[in-house]
Amino acid sequence: MSYVDGYVLPVPKANVAAYRKLARKAGKIWMEHGALQYVETIADDVKPGKTTSFPQSVKLKPDETVAFSWIVFKSRKHRDKVNALVMKDPRLDGMAPEAMPFDMKRMIFGGFKPIVRF
Repeated sequence: MSYVDGYVLPVPKANVAAYRKLARKAGKIWMEHGALQYVETIADDVKPGKTTSFPQSVKLKPDETVAFSWIVFKSRKHRDKVNALVMKDPRLDGMAPEAMPFDMKRMIFGGFKPIVRF
């Protein structure tokens, strides 16, 4: 079917432009190495819930917004191959966690197998 890596993370509102710039660069690299789709989004209609929500999941601060992103691959094996190539790509040098325009410690991520698709 396919395989999806998903991400939810807090981005300081003052860093959204820097995050977009980073996402454009990263997206081009992932696509060049074989990803089928690369999508980055910023919260538009996301409210705190009573029990859980996107804001609560990343311990959102008042000066932050939520980014929700995903990358689509042919399979998990394909994902692993593409990600290995991406991690070796010299264009990502200097993208250490402390250089990111967001708090990587509050980033949620994982790989998912689609079970329904239209």
